[in-house]
Amino acid sequence: MRTPFVAGNWKMNKTADAAVAFVTEIAPELNAIDGIDIAVCPPFIAIPAVAHALAATRIGVGAQNMYYETSGAYTGEVSPAMLQGLCRYVILGHSERRALFGETDEGVNKKIFAALAHGLTPIVCCGESLTQNQAGETQAFVSGQVRAAFANLSPEQAATCVIAYEPIWAIGTGRSATGKIGAPVRRSSTKYWPRLVGPISAGTLAPFTSRSASTGCEPMSQSHRSWCTVWKCQRGLPVARSTANTDSAEPLNHGGVA
Repeated sequence: MRTPFVAGNWKMNKTADAAVAFVTEIAPELNAIDGIDIAVCPPFIAIPAVAHALAATRIGVGAQNMYYETSGAYTGEVSPAMLQGLCRYVILGHSERRALFGETDEGVNKKIFAALAHGLTPIVCCGESLTQNQAGETQAFVSGQVRAAFANLSPEQAATCVIAYEPIWAIGTGRSATGKIGAPVRRSSTKYWPRLVGPISAGTLAPFTSRSASTGCEPMSQSHRSWCTVWKCQRGLPVARSTANTDSAEPLNHGGVA
């Protein structure tokens, strides 16, 4: 039985105090939603305060990135050991990390192993650029990212991860990756998946249809949506489709691999 998973990536927005005020405001509505796993991913400095504010709720907390080493001379980085006990999830391989900071598939693979070793659930991002999409390279590119990110993982390890199909051309552009667009990506990526997690029945590949960028609650105000990325996923899916239904929010139907 699949459980829909909704995660909000805050990117580099909000101070710790502002983050606490925000989750305090939205927590009652989010916590009242049944049948969906929910998480928020604030900036590093806000994670402890946000986690404390949400301690009495079922809303999870995640980090937006981490380094794969446990400790050492890596100025400015945050290790999985530092996140352990503070949050449950960690976003890895986000397109902005890849584009702006040179993150590679090999680096994402190392981060997945490190996150799992410290009890963190990776949210692994993949997706193609507009140029690649228009050139008909989407399926080959995305399935290549999946293969590289999950190289040498056991089926048991892979089954604890979440895959976020995040087409770069649908981020903040107002363009939507519809089910028709996402379905071929899902099919091509799942050709690789049985070698990790065993046979996949057709029924497990049904996408989670998003309703709004507010994760099922009343729509967020535009001030909230201007900085908050909303991902919509399903645990139990390899790779599902993505839809971007606001200019700044990215509701992504990711494949959870649980």
